[in-house]
Formats: sequence, C-alpha cells, structure tokens
Amino acid sequence: MIELPIYNKEGAQVETLTIDPATLGDEVRPALLKQAYVITHTNQRQGSARTKNRGQIRGSTRKIYKQKGTGNARAGAVRTNVRKGGGNAHAKHRDREGFRSSLTKKMRRLANRNALLAKLVDNEVKCFADLKFGEPGTRAFVNLLKAVGIERTCLVAIDGENRNAYLSARNIEGVDVVRIEQLNVFELLNHRFLVVDKAALQAFLDGSCWESDSNEEAA
Repeated sequence: MIELPIYNKEGAQVETLTIDPATLGDEVRPALLKQAYVITHTNQRQGSARTKNRGQIRGSTRKIYKQKGTGNARAGAVRTNVRKGGGNAHAKHRDREGFRSSLTKKMRRLANRNALLAKLVDNEVKCFADLKFGEPGTRAFVNLLKAVGIERTCLVAIDGENRNAYLSARNIEGVDVVRIEQLNVFELLNHRFLVVDKAALQAFLDGSCWESDSNEEAA
C-alpha cells in the first residue's frame, strides 16, 4: 500500500490517504508509458508538411526557347522538375490524419493510471485536503506551492467547478492546470509534480470523474 500525505494550505500534514497500487497497474511499466507518451505527442502534429508539384509552382507555362536551332537540349516550361525552382516530380502531401495512431481503451486507461503510480512512487504527488479559494489569488497559490516545497514544474488537477483555483494557478510560470478527468500520461510525465486535492484524486481513482467515454478520450 502507498501512504500519501494529505496537506492543508499551510503545508502541514493533516491525514494520510491509503492507495492500493493494484488499482494503478500494480507496478510502473516504462514500456507502456513510453508508448502512450509517444503516441499522444505524435497525434499533436499539425500535419502541414508537404511539397509542391509543377502545377503548384508559380511561373510561366511558356516554352523557354524554341525547340530547334539553339544547340541546347529540348526544354519546356521553367516549372519542370528538372530545373532549379521547379516543382517536385513526386510531390508529397500528408495531412494530420496520416500521422495519427491510437491505443486501445484498456491500454490508455492503464497508461494514465500507471503514470500516476510513477508519480506516487517518486513522491511527486502533493495532495491537499482542499484547493478551494474564496476568491482568485495568484499569490495565495504560489504560497501554497512553496509550503510543500514545489519549485519545479507542476500540473494542477482540479474539479471542473473549482474556477477560483483555476484562476489562481493559470498565470504561474511552470504551472499548468487541467480538469481531473483530463489527467493523462502525457501531461503527468511533462511535469515534475502533481498538485491535486483529496476529493479530485479519489474521483480519479474510483473512476467517478468520467461521465462518459468522450471525457476519457481526452484523458
């Protein structure tokens, strides 16, 4: 079992949350995490890489000199692929869908949970009793991070209705905010620490944060 400390906003431990590693894949699986990370990264490609054929090159279609009498080889338009600045003989066009790949639903779920397990094993999850603020305040959130020793990049996972926490954290350098149902392997591995409150973390662990499969697709 993993004993995760629960902190208050002053950084003092107030309780402990027991997490069964079996619910998160039992052990860290580097191969699965890498596969999920690479696929997610690849799927973010814009897919705008392409080359132009001779029909897409600007230039005259006029024959550049007469067929006979010049002593030169026969030549047509300047846009031909054998001339500098001309089009490509075999132009390539690959849109975004050409780069896309995917994981099965079972693998995606396991990878997201296993990434959380990796963070827990490395003591990189900072869980608070709550992350509720009476009003938005960037300074208050900075002090909260300092109270638990966070000085590197961190990912803040909150309930979608906790708007004040979102407004408080969004402008801090090195801090990104996501909804708890969007927590995924790519975001977890791109940040050193995970900041979350107890209620949101429990919702992720028992799966109640996903209202539908469409929400989990984002995760």
